[in-house]
Amino acid sequence: MARVVLSAFPMIDPETYREVLDEAVDEPVEIEVAELGSTERLIEAAAGADAVVTDIDTPVTAEALERLDLRAVVRAAVGVDNVDVGAAAERGVTVTRAPDYCTDEVAIHSVSLLLACLRSLKAYDDHVVADGWNWEAGRPIRRVSASTIGFVSFGPIARRAAEQIAGFDANLVAYDPFVEADKMAEYGVEKADFDELFDRADHVGVYAPLTDATRGMVDADALDRLGESSVVVNVSRGPVVDADALLDALESGSIKGAGLDVLAEEPPEDDPLVGRDDTIVTPHAAWYSEAARDDLNRSGAADVAAVLNGETPDGRVEPDADWL
Repeated sequence: MARVVLSAFPMIDPETYREVLDEAVDEPVEIEVAELGSTERLIEAAAGADAVVTDIDTPVTAEALERLDLRAVVRAAVGVDNVDVGAAAERGVTVTRAPDYCTDEVAIHSVSLLLACLRSLKAYDDHVVADGWNWEAGRPIRRVSASTIGFVSFGPIARRAAEQIAGFDANLVAYDPFVEADKMAEYGVEKADFDELFDRADHVGVYAPLTDATRGMVDADALDRLGESSVVVNVSRGPVVDADALLDALESGSIKGAGLDVLAEEPPEDDPLVGRDDTIVTPHAAWYSEAARDDLNRSGAADVAAVLNGETPDGRVEPDADWL
């Protein structure tokens, strides 16, 4: 009998896994739900398991992979920054992810954060709640169509966001060393190098995966290149943006605001970026819709089934992928 351990993380739905695995796998599959959240808990819960479906809070380290005898690590997300993919490959463990389950949701969320910040919606709402009724409460607001919007990374989510924002007639530029200029041009986007993007952009959306190369890449130097009307949106991973540099830029007024779905520490404890008048923070919820959650669980379960059946799963992460 195969054994699969699911994180008790709310994104992961045991009933969907049971339904899919009962239908797709010939041998009996035992499913257990466990509180993970640390490498130690993972090692304890997944001892003797064939596969583990894990969450953002559980580091799947080389040590864990050495002590376990897994066939698959299924990451219930787009990113795999908490999984040692190289160590998994060395031990013959398949790592999978769900790269497409929430493309539309995250793109819409990023555009929503951008527009909410640009249009000073938080300031206006706070003003009206305090019995005000003055359009000047949100000043200054610049016209979107007169702006340049930059994309840090230009994968599927950023491409969808570019499609969604195209109707606002802004100029669009993107930095991504792994995407050719011709591909960007298909979306009406001009390719730029990193410094050039921040020199040209009025507003920036961050979509980059968290890797050693991207950690802290949006730093003080990059933010200093923006202007006092600029907005920074991050829907990727918190550590891609230097939180101290972002706070300094907001405190000094060198940028207008920030829309953040991700933070360096989640959930935050006394994070100075939370509760600011010039910042909108959502609880890593950009991925969420009911349909996206269902897609996430069905694709993850299908990947587990493929590994148990000796097949290559659709969500397999290539250990030598350029973006890792």
